[in-house]
Amino acid sequence: TVMNPEFEHKIQAMRAHLATRQIAAGVAAPPFWRLLWKLGIPLRPPLFLGFVPLALLCGGFFAVLWGLVMYLASWRAQATPLPTMLLGMLIAGALFGTIMATVYRRHARRLQLPAWRHYTGTH
Repeated sequence: TVMNPEFEHKIQAMRAHLATRQIAAGVAAPPFWRLLWKLGIPLRPPLFLGFVPLALLCGGFFAVLWGLVMYLASWRAQATPLPTMLLGMLIAGALFGTIMATVYRRHARRLQLPAWRHYTGTH
């Protein structure tokens, strides 16, 4: 899928701008976001999302990934019941999502970033 050229340009400008502000590339554009962008999904970068969407996206992605790893590493061999697995995934996702949302919102506040619709790549 092809990304909207205007959105892609704005992402590249944001990445270049944040690099000058000593924000790591993985923070400005984490792998999960880069994957979504490659798939043509124009999701705002994490530094421009609110706390709840960040917590849900980061936590949901982590819960699924962590649950898969735990299933393959131990839950399958231990015959862990599905409700226990789901509860573990929910708790892990909620904790990770909350932590990541807090970190991203602190970065955004410190950088005094405007809303994405107002961002020009030089704020």
